[in-house]
Amino acid sequence: MMINKAEEYQNTRRTHHRYIGDLVSKALGPRKVVATKRHKPKEPIIDIDKEDVNNILAGVEYVEDLYKVYKLAESSSQVGDYMDQQKEIDVDMRLGLVDWLIGIQHNKLKLPSEVLFLTMHIVDKYLELNLVAQEDFVLLGLSAMLIAGKYEEDKPPGVQEYVTIACGLYTRKQILGMEKSILGKLGWTLTVPTTYHFLVRFIKTAVADKEMEDTAFFMAELGLMQYATIKYSPSLLAASAVYAAKLYLKITPFWNETLEFHTGFSESQVTECAQKLLSFHSEAVENLQAAYKKYMSYVLTL
Repeated sequence: MMINKAEEYQNTRRTHHRYIGDLVSKALGPRKVVATKRHKPKEPIIDIDKEDVNNILAGVEYVEDLYKVYKLAESSSQVGDYMDQQKEIDVDMRLGLVDWLIGIQHNKLKLPSEVLFLTMHIVDKYLELNLVAQEDFVLLGLSAMLIAGKYEEDKPPGVQEYVTIACGLYTRKQILGMEKSILGKLGWTLTVPTTYHFLVRFIKTAVADKEMEDTAFFMAELGLMQYATIKYSPSLLAASAVYAAKLYLKITPFWNETLEFHTGFSESQVTECAQKLLSFHSEAVENLQAAYKKYMSYVLTL
């Protein structure tokens, strides 16, 4: 059945706007029930860590237990719906802030992706717990990235670099003051599983090449930017990003037993979020300049 659908995708030309809807609906549409059921044996679960047995840094003997802990921890650290309580911040402002922070992370400070994902967890968690004035919103983003950089990096950018990035909008004292406020509100709780932690594991599970890895990260960052995805757990967003990447690149099978085993989600469970990510992708070129520029050379030109 999957092979027939893949062939159908390859043989049918669609316009850009019809492509996403057709791709998802035909990949996930209702399947025909045949009169005679033949029970197909389950696929064997691939040992995705066998190549790393001798790699001490991979921690193969602990990795499965580690991700079980991540799964348990994500529910307690997940951010709730907070936007209605904010008086001066809205979803469009949040979208603009994340796009701007992506540009800072990728182009100016050259920080790894885990810093970006932790930054937005900090921003969202603070907004869930505290009202923020419009004039302090960018300050919140800068101080959150300052904290995330210190947490994730051995040699993080200093405060003065953020002062320079602020172009006179905020002083060193203001950035450090917001940093103190954030840490106080969050109770110094920074060790949380973000979408990044799950994404690297799930990309490995999908046996992804560089093209698919970049596409999955792009999908995940689109999800990070959109407030509509805040209701999804980090692990579900990560799994959906991998699934959306496979749909977009037409890599079959779109989902298999190994992915279900390691992500903990069935194909039907990742469908809704993946549809959202694919729809966000179609808007990226026009509305999300930093995200577009970050991935344009190997994702948006496909």
